[in-house]
Amino acid sequence: MRGIDKRFGAIHANRSVDLRVAAGTVHGIVGENGAGKSTLMSILYGFYQADRGRIEVHGERVRIAGPHRAIALGIGMVHQHFMLVEPFSALDNVLLGAEPDWRITRARRQARAHLRALMRDTGLHVHLDAPVESLTVGERQGLEILKALYRGVRILILDEPTAVLTPQETERLFATLRELRSRGTTVILITHKLREVMALCDAVTVMHHGAVVLDSPIGQTSVDALAQAMVGRHVQLGRVAQPSKTTTDRGAPLLQAHSLRWRDPSGLVRLADVSLELREGEIVGVAGVSGNGQSELLEVLSGMLAPDAGEMVLAGRRFVAARWLDPAIARELGVAHVPEDRQRRGLVLPFPAWESAALGYQRGKRYSHHGWMDHARMRADCAVMMERYDVRPRDCDLRSSKFSGGNQQKLVLAREALHEPRVLLVGHPTRGVDIGAIEFIHQRLRALRDGGSAVLLVSSELDEILALDDRVIVMGGGRITGALPIDACSEAVLGRMMGAGRVEETAA
Repeated sequence: MRGIDKRFGAIHANRSVDLRVAAGTVHGIVGENGAGKSTLMSILYGFYQADRGRIEVHGERVRIAGPHRAIALGIGMVHQHFMLVEPFSALDNVLLGAEPDWRITRARRQARAHLRALMRDTGLHVHLDAPVESLTVGERQGLEILKALYRGVRILILDEPTAVLTPQETERLFATLRELRSRGTTVILITHKLREVMALCDAVTVMHHGAVVLDSPIGQTSVDALAQAMVGRHVQLGRVAQPSKTTTDRGAPLLQAHSLRWRDPSGLVRLADVSLELREGEIVGVAGVSGNGQSELLEVLSGMLAPDAGEMVLAGRRFVAARWLDPAIARELGVAHVPEDRQRRGLVLPFPAWESAALGYQRGKRYSHHGWMDHARMRADCAVMMERYDVRPRDCDLRSSKFSGGNQQKLVLAREALHEPRVLLVGHPTRGVDIGAIEFIHQRLRALRDGGSAVLLVSSELDEILALDDRVIVMGGGRITGALPIDACSEAVLGRMMGAGRVEETAA
């Protein structure tokens, strides 16, 4: 890609970008949220047309007018937010738009044989007859890759492929990508996770404010050099030294939950006798392999789900399964919630930013007077949030869907923190977020903790758990299988507890 330039109104997304990717390699593209990475790859995949510049594939200049043309040239893209039809089977999702025969029974038979061969070759395994909505996140990721390979792509673009994966799923994905590279497939990896770049890629390109600021073979750079190129300064991550809290100096309890149980509509037990306590001035981390009840725990505590059994005491009020709190009551009692899925649960994507920045609080005294909403106050607060949380671009009228994933996340976190909650429930706060924004979000969570709030943090990133938390609980099979003070934690200890699925030690 040579001299690629692209504007969206006042936003200069790509500034004369040159990108050269060698065949049969894994090439990383890194940068802050909004640096122009996804825009550049969307131009390569035909979603957007560059204002200026040209593209050459295997030495020939090409015009990529749309994704069909990109696929015809052997270029495929797996997006951060999967492009799958959830009620359809995995097989029919692969077939959609690429049917080998007009007779659907024969088309399915041919596709099944082809996909089985691909699964043998790549190590990716998906139940082809299962509806997509029943698949795990890792299986959906694998399905997206199989869908691209089925169409014969030789250049595979992956946009934040590990943002929603567990460490185990990430390892399996990397094994697949190494196998694809050995077979001659070129992989372009958009990511924020610099250690993954160093572990997997052959070369890396760093973008900043729409331009390339570093282009290097992986052996000639380092995590620190990449981080500094991304944000233009030294980035401090990891645990901030602070005195350990003892049992006697922990704050007053703000939330106490006892014997929570919940079964999903299919009858599977997702929460089994879960009890926990959140106290003033602490961050409690929830570690565990994805799918072991962490998501359901957040939804029950925030009022989005009512448990089948159990009780909770919050701000002096007792809630039982038959009369559970709802999200509106939770907010009135000082509980804020940053959901795991910012796009489905945290924002209304067609809304302008100022409306998304008021969601959930629009009926409160701050914004509502005798039934009339104070739009001016909402806009003013949105501007404050954007400034305080470095949301880019600082445009309160920009549609929520137009912000990058990391800036969407910062907007949701800013909204929930603005109202100074007593309890903050957070699901994967830095998923798909760049390294500079991770540092910033961690600082904000610590500030809430230091101000006396209790934070319950669900994260699949053990680095994040170790950097932020005062206590850690581990979940397995819908149960709390262990609890430790942070001083007793390490990646090895937590990894063993996550894998064992049983209590190894309880000291919290």
